[in-house]
Amino acid sequence: MTILEICCYSMECARTAQQNGADRIELCSAPKEGGLTPSLGVLRSVRQHISIPVNPIIRPRGGDFCYTEGEFAAMLDDIAMVRELGFSGLVTGILDADGDVDMPRMEKIMIAAGSLQVTFHRAFDMCANPLNTLKKLADLGIARVLTSGQKSDAAQGLTKIMELITQPGAPIIMAGAGVRASNLSLFLDAGVQEVHSSAGVWLASPMRYRNSGLSMSSDAQADEYSRYAVDGAAVAEMKAIIAHHQAS
Repeated sequence: MTILEICCYSMECARTAQQNGADRIELCSAPKEGGLTPSLGVLRSVRQHISIPVNPIIRPRGGDFCYTEGEFAAMLDDIAMVRELGFSGLVTGILDADGDVDMPRMEKIMIAAGSLQVTFHRAFDMCANPLNTLKKLADLGIARVLTSGQKSDAAQGLTKIMELITQPGAPIIMAGAGVRASNLSLFLDAGVQEVHSSAGVWLASPMRYRNSGLSMSSDAQADEYSRYAVDGAAVAEMKAIIAHHQAS
C-alpha cells in the first residue's frame, strides 16, 4: 500500500496525524520557512508519545541548501542528537554552489546517520541535473527522495516524478508539495509508492487581546495571530483514498 507521510510542525500536529492514519511523520519547525530542525523539547515529546515512524528534518535555516562550515557543523550535531533519541530516520539535503549534490558533506552525513534511514528532501528540486543527482544519491545509500518533480507542486511535476521512478537502482521516490485528497489519485494511478502532504490548515489564535500596533516579525504582512495545524479530516480522507485504490 502507498505510504502516507504527513509533515508536522508540533507535538499536537503529530498526534493528529497519527490518530487519523498517517503512516509516517516528517517532523519540522517553522512552516513559513518550509521546515527547519525541530527543538530538542519537541523531539523528546514526539519520541515519547508517537508510535509511528518519525523522521525529523535536519535543516539549520531557510533559503538555499548551500551551507557554511558553521551550519554544517550544527547539522552534524543535530543528527547525533536525533540518533541518540532513537528516531528511525531523518530528512536532509545539501547542494554545492553549482546546484549539484555536495557529495563530501553528504558522505559525512551518511556516516553520522549510521543505521538511520536518510531521506533527501526537496533540495533535490533545486539541483541542476536531477538524473545525475539521483544516481549520486543512490550511490550514497539514500533511502528516498522527496520531490515535486522540480516544479512548484508535484502534480505539475508528475511526468518528471514518473521518469525518476523508472531509473535503475533509484531510491524510493516520494511525491510531495501540493499533494492532497483532490489530486491523490493522480499519484496512485502513476504507481508512486509514497506521498508526502502537509494536510495543513491555519487556525486563528485564541488570544483575545491583540496589540495591533506592534509586530514581532520583520515581515509587515505576517499574520502573527494564526498558527499551523494538521487537518485530521484531510489525513483520514487521504488514507481512505489510498485504501480504496489498493482494494480496487
